[in-house]
Amino acid sequence: MSASVQSIPVNELSDRVDALRRELGSDDCLDTSTLTRALYSTDASVYRVVPTVVATPADTDQLRHVVQAALAVGLPITGRGAGTSCAGNAVGTGIVVDMRRHLNKILSIDPDARTATVQPGVVQDVLQQAVRPFGLRFGPDPSTSSRCTIGGMIGNNACGPRALGYGRSADNTISLDVITGAGQELRVGPGESNDFPQLNELVESNLGMIRTECGRFTRQVSGYSMEHLLPENGRDVARFLSGTEGTLAIMTQATVRLVADAPHKIMVALGYPTMVDAGAATPKILEFKPTAVEGMDSRLADLVATRLGPSAVPPLPRGEGWAFVEMVGDDPAELADKAQRLTRESDCLEGWVIDDPAQAQRLWGIRSDAAGLAGVALKNPAYAGWEDSAVPPAQLGSYLADFEKLLEEHNLHGLPYGHFGDGCLHCRIDFPFDQPGGTDRYHDFMIAAGKLVASHGGSMSGEHGDGRARSELLPLMYSGDMIKLFGQVKNLFDPKNLLNPGVIVDPRPTDVDVRVAETINAPLRLSDPLFTRHVHQCTGVGKCLANSTKAGGVMCPSYQATGNERDSTRGRSHVLQEMINGRLITGGWRAPEVAEALDFCLACKGCRRECPTGIDMAAYKSRVLYEKFKHHLRPMSHYAMGHLPTWGRLVTKLHVGALGNLFTQTPGLRHVVRAMAGVDQRRPMPKFRKGASARKDAAREIARREPQGKPVAIWADSFSDAFEGNQLLGLVATLISAGYAPRMIEQDACCGLTWITTGQLDGAKAHLRKALDVLYPIAKAGTPIVGMEPSCMAVWRSDAGELLEGDERVAEVAHATHTLAELLGKTEGWNPPDLSGHTIVAQPHCHQSSVLGWAADQKLLERTGAKVVTLGGCCGLAGNFGVEKGHYEVSIKVAEHDLLPAIDAAGPDAILLADGFSCRKQINDLRQRQALTLGELIAAHL
Repeated sequence: MSASVQSIPVNELSDRVDALRRELGSDDCLDTSTLTRALYSTDASVYRVVPTVVATPADTDQLRHVVQAALAVGLPITGRGAGTSCAGNAVGTGIVVDMRRHLNKILSIDPDARTATVQPGVVQDVLQQAVRPFGLRFGPDPSTSSRCTIGGMIGNNACGPRALGYGRSADNTISLDVITGAGQELRVGPGESNDFPQLNELVESNLGMIRTECGRFTRQVSGYSMEHLLPENGRDVARFLSGTEGTLAIMTQATVRLVADAPHKIMVALGYPTMVDAGAATPKILEFKPTAVEGMDSRLADLVATRLGPSAVPPLPRGEGWAFVEMVGDDPAELADKAQRLTRESDCLEGWVIDDPAQAQRLWGIRSDAAGLAGVALKNPAYAGWEDSAVPPAQLGSYLADFEKLLEEHNLHGLPYGHFGDGCLHCRIDFPFDQPGGTDRYHDFMIAAGKLVASHGGSMSGEHGDGRARSELLPLMYSGDMIKLFGQVKNLFDPKNLLNPGVIVDPRPTDVDVRVAETINAPLRLSDPLFTRHVHQCTGVGKCLANSTKAGGVMCPSYQATGNERDSTRGRSHVLQEMINGRLITGGWRAPEVAEALDFCLACKGCRRECPTGIDMAAYKSRVLYEKFKHHLRPMSHYAMGHLPTWGRLVTKLHVGALGNLFTQTPGLRHVVRAMAGVDQRRPMPKFRKGASARKDAAREIARREPQGKPVAIWADSFSDAFEGNQLLGLVATLISAGYAPRMIEQDACCGLTWITTGQLDGAKAHLRKALDVLYPIAKAGTPIVGMEPSCMAVWRSDAGELLEGDERVAEVAHATHTLAELLGKTEGWNPPDLSGHTIVAQPHCHQSSVLGWAADQKLLERTGAKVVTLGGCCGLAGNFGVEKGHYEVSIKVAEHDLLPAIDAAGPDAILLADGFSCRKQINDLRQRQALTLGELIAAHL
């Protein structure tokens, strides 16, 4: 086996890519651009390895041709699913083959045989949805199920909490179609194979060693799982290849086992003095044959309460450590009896049986939320590396205690939790990678941790695989002869060491190729020291790849539209990381790769709320645009759309709306105006009001009605003030009906949003300060301020505090500012109109979902008695985004993802609700229908 492949010179790799193109006769699926290589240089681990070329095969035949051609020219190959590997399994030199982009088809489902045949890029949740109508499921359920692929799961032998009941990926693999590193194309499964006579000989020669060192407990994922090749285990090559991390073969197709989903489930929550005690009780809990046992302690519960609010943590059994247990069965009475016995016999301080699915979901939600927050809750950033060690469950209590001591000895910190039923412990640790000697401390800890877990009879990895993080540690848990056997097996399957080199066999050192979060690109002159840290918060877990809109999510609309890694929050973060370190992307703020990656960002802020690490790509985009154009001419759209509030105020003050419309609406003239403004010719421009501003009309209406009641100030946004529509009149009527005495804030108080989104931050700050001069005295006097445009109101709760750091007025105004739904929800004695029999299709503005929150609106709408269909996702217009030249197609694709299908399905009689100006305009542009604001909706039914 050739080991030198790990250090092939860059120029030689480039020559081999040229040879690859000649071998293929085409390069239509190959990409050697700096941008794409940057996107695929990292995964969810701490490692960075820049590939020479990235392939996105369109179908299985093209995948075969790419792999065979790469083998022929000696180009190292790394297969990649969703890139959610925590151990560096999905990065490599040579060629990275993206299976998820196109190889994502379910080929067949056999409900009778309980099997499914899939391409490697099928997302697990997609498979689950496809087999659910048959009462079936794919057993393993890792936390990344919304985006991880079946191929990646098999490659890592992924598990998840319910692998305890349903088995690991290997246990659910029936057959695999593969291409080995020797170029063999095979279908493998159980039974002695004539394709691998030397493999059979190796197994027969080492039966005793394999039986004593491999397969000692279920979560022994590290190394090669040779136990599957034993005669008593059916000599199953497919199961053996599961967990080999693409080092022996590239999978082109898989047939997997499906299991019946039990008809009844019950949850038991057990409280213990500490998490160590919960771990020690695991063997007793396992006697009750649960499908899942998850453990955590009060540190994580407190974290969830602090970050998400006290309501996010329902009451828990007495104790400081907990085990959450799930049991399933066919007989609900027997299941309930077993659950009660578990509370009595598990040595807990207090145990609760939860048979209400909603309550159970809330408790499981603590565990899920805690897992997402554990990596970002420490004082310093926390990383993967030693994040999924495992021990036999009988050793879990003592291992937990020793592991906490080890962290203390190394002056490191982490918040452990995990799949206690399988003895698997998760923990992200604050390795000081940004400090001198940080990688040395990382290496020292990894060696010490490896020795510790081995002393407890455990495995370096319990479900994520070894990758670059733990392959060097394998000699700590295996004998020298077993390590030698792994090498012999590797040589049989991959004699040239071209498949994921540096992983498992002939490993790269653990502390090599670590991506260090430090500023290397000195010309950037970062004035904000936190920008680097913020960008590096992205750990690559890829939640932004998931389609979360059916659950009310927003992130990431551009990726859902294009399917291109470049257009995901993760992809953009990786490009910005490369911009900062300056090794691959060298152009700084003005690098074309940065511009391309950020181009389709809609600034929706969905990532701000939904990304587990708190990425706010909208803010990062604003910062990049600010730095890029600080001393340079901007695109025309920045002057036109970025200054739109100014143009709107000018038109209304001069009462020249008709003249403005002449230029923007008249054929011929409008084409010239759009071209000059950088607006797409297919995008209709909004019509200006022909008379006075909407503020003045609303003020006159208030004066006419002379309302009596509690004072409230109405803050009109620039869009509803200057353009056609009667939204403010609807808001006035609704407030008066609710017992308020509204008054218009007639002074200009623009929040500067359009300046923010176009990166004109100096102008944004100036507008914010002027707005504070107007709004702060009102807020200080205790008068509530009601706004109508969600994106403008969200500025006070997000960007304003960051841009005007230290200005205490911002917090006061943010606290005083309410959406209409928030205000009415607190108004005693007010009830909404009865809308029974109506259907409301509600499109929350992205900033409404991600910053303000939609809960108050949802509750109010449900009180009307109407059927409420609340959409996730973005409308696609997103302020200036969908208006600008070059964005129209993506804007339409985003709208086609959720908004347009929902409108079409609801029919012409449905009420369309959208508080956002952009949302209403997109609906009108694409379906020629008028959506109402909440104020208009209520006013129309008073």
